[in-house]
Amino acid sequence: MAISAKMVKELREKTGAGMMDCKKALTETDGDMDKAVDFLREKGIAKAAKKADRVAAEGLSQAVVEGNKAVLVEVNSETDFVSKNENFINMVDQVAKHILKQQPANVEEALTQSFDGDADTLNDFINNQIAKIGEKISLRRFEVVEAAEGEVFGAYIHMGGRIGVLTVMNGSDEQVAKDVAMHVAALNPKYVRREEVDEDVVNAEREVLKQQALNEGKPEKIVEKMVEGRLGKFFEEVCLNEQAFVKDGDQKVGKYVSSKGGEVKTFYRYEVGEGMEKREENFADEVMSQVKK
Repeated sequence: MAISAKMVKELREKTGAGMMDCKKALTETDGDMDKAVDFLREKGIAKAAKKADRVAAEGLSQAVVEGNKAVLVEVNSETDFVSKNENFINMVDQVAKHILKQQPANVEEALTQSFDGDADTLNDFINNQIAKIGEKISLRRFEVVEAAEGEVFGAYIHMGGRIGVLTVMNGSDEQVAKDVAMHVAALNPKYVRREEVDEDVVNAEREVLKQQALNEGKPEKIVEKMVEGRLGKFFEEVCLNEQAFVKDGDQKVGKYVSSKGGEVKTFYRYEVGEGMEKREENFADEVMSQVKK
């Protein structure tokens, strides 16, 4: 029978599942609403939808390199406990490899792409994992990178996936690129070189430093020189090439890479949950609330 928009809307309201999932369920069950609800429950989709308003700010990052292509992904879960679960770890690895193979443009496109395995799409696969694991799971972000001729990748996963870094270098070798990735994980630079820092950011920092110097009572005629000196310290904090290398504090990262015949082109750094509001948990209260039910 023909599936109307009204029927899809009703099923969405009953289950909280996505529009396309609801339409598929109704089609598979020939428009039988009760059977469509059961269909979604069996697939774990209705259960997954009920968790949609929960906060998933834990999880893992993963980097996969295959030939001249690489991907860095972040997949979120609700708790740190689940992020250490072997099933979750394997799932994140599968998601990363899928994205590297399919190379979608964004998360929305990635979720709708066909998935190799026991699910039609990546979104179905994730929903199946939600049903098995029992927590909200979401693909937050990813970066697919293709290396040009002469470029190498450096991949580093820190703290079991809490921080993931992917570096791209011209020249040198993978070990140097990985060493730089480890440095990026530790010191969290924002740019590769000072020329990349937005002029507005530099001017704002310059103004702050100027006011600091004036507040210290420094003569105005020497303030400008002081500001430029302190601005150099600012660049050392935010620019990778100007930071002291973590494995050899006597030289800057840029000098180290250059001495190895390379140059850092760019880097990507994911710290799980950064910028997200994490829920405050009180497990004692949570247990008591379950006992009282």
